[in-house]
Amino acid sequence: MRPVRGVLFDKDGTLFDFAATWQAWCAVFLERIAADAMHAARLGDAIGFDYAARRFAPGSVVVAGTTSEIAAALLPHLPGQSRSSLLTVMNAEAARAPQVEAAPLVPLLGGLRQAGLRLGVATNDSEAPARAHLDRAGILHLFDFIAGFDSGHGGKPAPGQLLAFADAVGLPVEEIVMVGDSTHDLEAGRAAGMRCVGVLTGLAGRDELSARADIVFDNISALPAWIAGQAQV
Repeated sequence: MRPVRGVLFDKDGTLFDFAATWQAWCAVFLERIAADAMHAARLGDAIGFDYAARRFAPGSVVVAGTTSEIAAALLPHLPGQSRSSLLTVMNAEAARAPQVEAAPLVPLLGGLRQAGLRLGVATNDSEAPARAHLDRAGILHLFDFIAGFDSGHGGKPAPGQLLAFADAVGLPVEEIVMVGDSTHDLEAGRAAGMRCVGVLTGLAGRDELSARADIVFDNISALPAWIAGQAQV
C-alpha cells in the first residue's frame, strides 16, 4: 500500500467537536434572528435543531449540509429576508462561534507537518468563517489548502474539494486520506479515490461511519500512529 503523504480534514465534528461547539451556539443564533422564542423553535425545527433541548437531530442539515442549504431551510420562515442578507448574517455569526478542539490541534497538526505531510481542510461551511475558526485556534498556517462550499469546488459529498486539494499539493489521490465525522465526508473521500478515516466527534455513530470508512477512531488523536502504520502495510 502506498504511504499517506497528504491529509484532508473536515472541520466541524472533526477538527472541532461538533456538539460542544455548535449546539449552544445555534440556540443563541436562532434567538438573534427570530422574532421571539416560539419563532426560534420553528426555525430550529426547519434545520433539525431541538431549540428546547439545545440538541441537533442526527439528520440535521447543519450536520453535513452547506451554509447555502441551511439558509434555504431557514428562508421560508423568515419573511422579508433575502438569501444574500441571511448568508451574510450566518457567516458573520458563525465566524464568532467558540470552537472546542476535538484534540490538541497545534501539536497534532504540527507533528504531521514535521513528518512531511501536506494538510488541507474541506468543509461545507463558508470559507471565510472556516479560516476565522482555524486562525483563532492558531492552526491556519499549518494548512496548504482550505476550501469551503463557496470556494469554487462545490460541496461534499461531491468530490470537487478533495480533487482540488490533490491538484493543489501535487499528490495522487491514493496517497491522501480524507478524515471526517459524517457520511458526506466519507462518501466524498470514496468518490475521490482516497482512503477514509471516520471520527466520532460529530453526531454519526460508529456503525454508520464504519460502512464507509477504512477505520473509525474516537477522535483524530489516533491519526498520526495510524498514518505511520500505513507505510508498513
